[in-house]
Amino acid sequence: MDRHDGMSRRRSGGAATSSSRRRARRFRCAVTLGSLAISALCLTLAAAADETGDALAAATAMPTARPFDGVHAVGALFRDVAGKLRHFCTAAVVRSRRGDLLITAAHCLDGKVSPGGDVASVRFAPGFHGRAFPYGTLAVTFEYVDSNWHRYHDPDDDVAFLVVGRNIEKSTGAERVATGQKMPQQVQVIGYPDSTDTPVTCLAPARNFYIRPYAQLIFRCGGYTDGTSGGPFLDHVSGKTATGDVVGVIGGYQEGGDYADISYSPRFLANVAALYKIAN
Repeated sequence: MDRHDGMSRRRSGGAATSSSRRRARRFRCAVTLGSLAISALCLTLAAAADETGDALAAATAMPTARPFDGVHAVGALFRDVAGKLRHFCTAAVVRSRRGDLLITAAHCLDGKVSPGGDVASVRFAPGFHGRAFPYGTLAVTFEYVDSNWHRYHDPDDDVAFLVVGRNIEKSTGAERVATGQKMPQQVQVIGYPDSTDTPVTCLAPARNFYIRPYAQLIFRCGGYTDGTSGGPFLDHVSGKTATGDVVGVIGGYQEGGDYADISYSPRFLANVAALYKIAN
């Protein structure tokens, strides 16, 4: 599935509601025990279990991303559609010698890059929100991806570093690229749903997710729909600068996930460290 542009990150469905689970549990109880007295006791116990389960569900309810005004070093990737700029993915400024480097998901630029790495008609708008472009837009001029992504689209290599047309780091600040981090970690994930011009953010744990043969991260929070691919997983975020350590980007397994409340990222290991070194 192609998870960038307007067709990316289509998600639907979800877990059954607590009421439907209650009905199923009571039905099984009544069918299993034929005695009326025992059935009555079973229903009483089931009701008590429902209350306990509902309390637990309330205490552990999955968070939902909230709209906010964005941060300077994270922005949206745009392309020209019939003379209008439309955003389709998310990217973040990362520290570099030239101050012109971004990180995103490699699948975001599929079909938009020449075999030599040159990028056509893609622009980056840091801090974009509410149709405001506080730093204007910058042309993306080059992409670096791992050879395993280029050849096989390996989910563990769904990471790209992009070069933009000028030193933007001086204006926006930049995230640090952190590899080999131990998990779980509490992270802030920022993304730009393509249905709105307002970014969303959520704070929740990122955990290791192993599905052979891949090594990924999993992040559970609702609201990460089309356009949030490439959004950074940030830990150790500074309250002063709003920048932190990038430990992942929405992408990888299922190109970031098939549901709005479950997002994946490749783990940032030696492969990402090597790619960052080359790009930098």
